[in-house]
Amino acid sequence: MTRRIAFESPKKQAIETARTRLLIGGSLMAAAFFVVGVRLFDVTVFNANEDLRRAAAREIVTPAPMSRADIVDRNGILLATSLKTASLYANPQKIAHPARAAARIAAILPDISEEVLAARLATDKSFVWVRRNLTPRQKFEINRLGIPGLEFEDEERRVYPHGRLAGHIVGFTNVDNVGLSGIEQSMEDAIAGAKDPLQLSVDIRVQQIVRQELSAQIEKFKAIGGGAIVMDVRTGEVVSMVSLPDFDPNAPAQAPDETRFNRITLGVYELGSVFKIFNHAIALETGSADMAKRYDATKPIRISRFRISDFHAENRWLTVPEIFKHSSNIGSAKMALDFGSEVQRTYMGHLGLLRKTSIELPENAQPMYPARWREINTMTIAFGHGIAVSPLHLASAVAATVNGGILRPATLIRGNGKETGGVQVFSADTSDKMRRLLRLVVETGTGRNAEAPGYLVGGKTGTAEKQVNGGYKRNALISSFVGVFPATDPRFVVYAMLDEPKGIKESYGYATGGWTAAPVVGSIITRMAPLFGIAPLDESAPEIARALSVNAVTPASARSRSDATN
Repeated sequence: MTRRIAFESPKKQAIETARTRLLIGGSLMAAAFFVVGVRLFDVTVFNANEDLRRAAAREIVTPAPMSRADIVDRNGILLATSLKTASLYANPQKIAHPARAAARIAAILPDISEEVLAARLATDKSFVWVRRNLTPRQKFEINRLGIPGLEFEDEERRVYPHGRLAGHIVGFTNVDNVGLSGIEQSMEDAIAGAKDPLQLSVDIRVQQIVRQELSAQIEKFKAIGGGAIVMDVRTGEVVSMVSLPDFDPNAPAQAPDETRFNRITLGVYELGSVFKIFNHAIALETGSADMAKRYDATKPIRISRFRISDFHAENRWLTVPEIFKHSSNIGSAKMALDFGSEVQRTYMGHLGLLRKTSIELPENAQPMYPARWREINTMTIAFGHGIAVSPLHLASAVAATVNGGILRPATLIRGNGKETGGVQVFSADTSDKMRRLLRLVVETGTGRNAEAPGYLVGGKTGTAEKQVNGGYKRNALISSFVGVFPATDPRFVVYAMLDEPKGIKESYGYATGGWTAAPVVGSIITRMAPLFGIAPLDESAPEIARALSVNAVTPASARSRSDATN
C-alpha cells in the first residue's frame, strides 16, 4: 500500500506541471490576440471616424462644387466657363509648428495675413480652409514646402474670358459657384449641373462696338456714366447692353458698388422727350389727332403753379409732325389733353411702362409713376416728365411702336423671342406713320447728329433734368437718343444715354441728347449694320422717299397751311 502511493505521486505531479504550462501558454496567446484585436479596432473604427469627422467638417465649410454649364453669346463665343482648380486646407492637429508653417505659406500667398493664419493653424480643429482656388503655380509652390497636414481639394472656379465687356449681363458667382448676379443668378437652375451651354441673344462683337462708342462720348462730355442697348424689334432679343462704369466679374469683390449698378435695367429715370414717341402714337391710334391737326404753341402753358414751355420755341401753331420734329412740349401736352388721362395710362400699361420688364436679370426695376393720374400728370408725361422708367423699358416700348405695333417681351436668351405672337398695342398704320415721323427728326429735326448714311435712321432726342431730393437739379441732365433702322422696315432699336454730361465748345455749351447721345447711336449703327448683312440703301430712290415721306400721309390742305406759316 505504501509503495503504490509513492509510485503515483511523481506521475500526478508531472500531469499538473503540464497542465499549468498549457494554461500559461494559452493565456499568453489570448493576450496577444487581444492586443492585436484592440489595435485593429482602433485602426478600423477610430481612424475611420476621424476621417468622417474631417469630411463632415469640409461639408460644413462648403459643399462640393457643382459643375456649371458654359454661357455663350448668340454666335457661340464663350462668355463664362468653369476651370478645375485646387483649394488648400489644413489639419492643425498634424502641424507641429503653426507659426513657422504660416510664415512659409504667406510667403507664397502674400495677401494672406500671416498672424491670422498662424492662429488658425494653432487650434485643435482637424480642418480649416487656407485658400480657395489656387493657381497651378501656387499649388506647386505649396506642395514643395512639404509641410505635413496641408492637403488639396479639387474644385471649380468660374471665369469670364471677356471680363468687364459683359459683366452686367453675365454676372458672377461666389466661391462655391453659386450665382450672385446677372444671368448667373437668374438662370441658376438652367446652368448648375447642366452640360449644354446656355446661349444668350447678345452679340459680343456688337457689345464691343457699343462700349467703345459710349465710353468715348462719356469721356468727351465728362459724364459720370451712361448706358446703351441694342434690341431686335422683331423678337425682343437684346443684342447688346452696356452700362458704364462697369466691373470685371472675375474680381467682383474689388469693384465699387456703383460699378455693379446696371443703368439699363435697374436705373429708372425721367427720360424726357423720347416719350413723345408714345404720345404721338396714342393720339394717332385713338384718332384724337391726325397728321393734319394743328395746335397752338405760341406761348407757354400755365396750370396751377406749373409752367410748360418749349426749349427752342417756335412761337406759332404747329402741325402734329412739326410738334414731333421741333420737340414741342406745349404741343405734346395739348395733344395729351385731347385723348385724356385714362387713355394715356391704359396705353402706358399696354406698352409695359408701368411694370417690370420680362428681362432675365435679377437687376430689374419697377417704374415710378403717379399714384393719382391727374391732368397735370397727363400733360407732363406726354413729354417724359413725371414718369420714370429704365432704358430697357423705353427700348422695348419703342420697338413695339415701330415693328407694326406689337409688344414682345424683352429677352437675353437666344431663341426666346418670336416674330409671331406678342400683344398688339398699335395698328400697322399708326406704326407706319411713326416710322415716318422718326425719320423726319433725323433728316431735318433735333436728331441730325444720329444720321448714318445709307441706313435710314429714324429717332428721337430726349433731355431731362435729374431729380434730386424731391426736386430737379439744374444742369444735371439725363441726355439720350433712341434710334431705329432701317426706318423703312426697322430691324433694330438702338438707345444711348449719358448721365450728367457737360457742354463743350464743340456743342456750343449744350449737353442735350441731340449733341451727346445721338452721335453714339449713329456710330453704332454704321459699325454694326454690316455684321448683320444690312447693306446701305440709296436714300434718294423714289420708292424710299415715298415710304418715308410725312407728306404722303398728310392731307394737301394741311401741307399748304403749314408751308404758309413757315
